[in-house]
Amino acid sequence: MATLAQKPLAPSSGDERFFLTAAIVMTVTIISAFSLQYLMGRSTFASPLRVHLHAFFFMGWVAIYLSQNFFVATRRMALHRRLGWIAAGWMVPMVVLGCVVTVAMVRLGHVPFFFRPLQFLIFDPVAVFTFAGLTIAAILLRRRTEWHRRLHFCGMTILLAPAFGRLLPLPLLQPLAWEASYAVTLLFPFVGAWADMRRSGRVHPAWWWGIGTIIASFVLVEAITYSPIGAAIYKVVTEGSPGADVPPLEFATPPEGTLVTGRT
Repeated sequence: MATLAQKPLAPSSGDERFFLTAAIVMTVTIISAFSLQYLMGRSTFASPLRVHLHAFFFMGWVAIYLSQNFFVATRRMALHRRLGWIAAGWMVPMVVLGCVVTVAMVRLGHVPFFFRPLQFLIFDPVAVFTFAGLTIAAILLRRRTEWHRRLHFCGMTILLAPAFGRLLPLPLLQPLAWEASYAVTLLFPFVGAWADMRRSGRVHPAWWWGIGTIIASFVLVEAITYSPIGAAIYKVVTEGSPGADVPPLEFATPPEGTLVTGRT
């Protein structure tokens, strides 16, 4: 997606239609999830600036990803290259704001009741860094089209977890609410691998690297959450804040009335 050179890209590999269709499905999933939250009164625009900036950059990436796949599918490679410069820099505020908003929620004690506060503190930053890592790998391999688009696809998959977190009945999935929302995202790269097998009789290794990276990030979150390292991180982050009085591995009591997000 993000292309940083002026030389022509590698030749198309014949699967542009699949990746454009997948990008459309991802976009519809994300927009539907957040729209549902708003329509059900679970989210509000009365939020601090950092929340609005977070939403702007993450939704902006969704638009960039969809546009880049559209440009490739319609052979508009000059536009693809130009937007690629923007996309490469767009990741930086995404990573920063993802971490800032997460830390603010934990410090204020506003973690959704179906997540363990410490786990929430770990999994959001790990997710955005995993997304960034896969995206950077895709940029570095931009001359190898098949690797480039599959690694970008896997990076985009990470951003679906918050959407599924709003579509799935997470309170009913407690105590494995986060695990469930993260696991569902793997359906997308597995569908991609299946599409490869159907089309060419083999699965491109980029899928296994992408899926392996996502699973590794899952394992890393679980390992840190239930370790002394996780407890130390939580203590440092919440020191001097209301979050310091919240038990890091205990679920909060469900709120009375509607749970409203975006207050942080």
